[in-house]
Amino acid sequence: MTIDQLIDDFEILDDWEDRYQEIIDLGKKIPGLIDEKKTDAYRVKGCVSQVWLVPHVQESSPPVISFDADSDAHIVKGLVAILLMIYSGKTAREILDVDIEGIFTKLDLTSHLSPSRSNGFHAMVARIRSIAEGSLAA
Repeated sequence: MTIDQLIDDFEILDDWEDRYQEIIDLGKKIPGLIDEKKTDAYRVKGCVSQVWLVPHVQESSPPVISFDADSDAHIVKGLVAILLMIYSGKTAREILDVDIEGIFTKLDLTSHLSPSRSNGFHAMVARIRSIAEGSLAA
């Protein structure tokens, strides 16, 4: 599924319970991480739930960055899946050019996330952007 397809699906789903279920289902579809990758080195700071984000930078010109990720909370794992849809498999420049606030507004998530989930989401985005910026500097 692409982010555009998810936006279209969300426009059809009027009830927020259905949207939350869709987010949870997305989280169930990502493979997660083996325990050896669930370390502090990959843990995203600023999330109440535990979230791990493992970047993979391909040696190409320009480098393409993909991510593996996991969380110990169902809704958060679904949000992780959405972020992987948006960012994984893109170049650093493409990652930095994403209008993430615009996408979350289209999904209407901004008004339906608790403050702690919203803070965690922004921490995940900041980590992804930091990885992209680091690959440009390398």
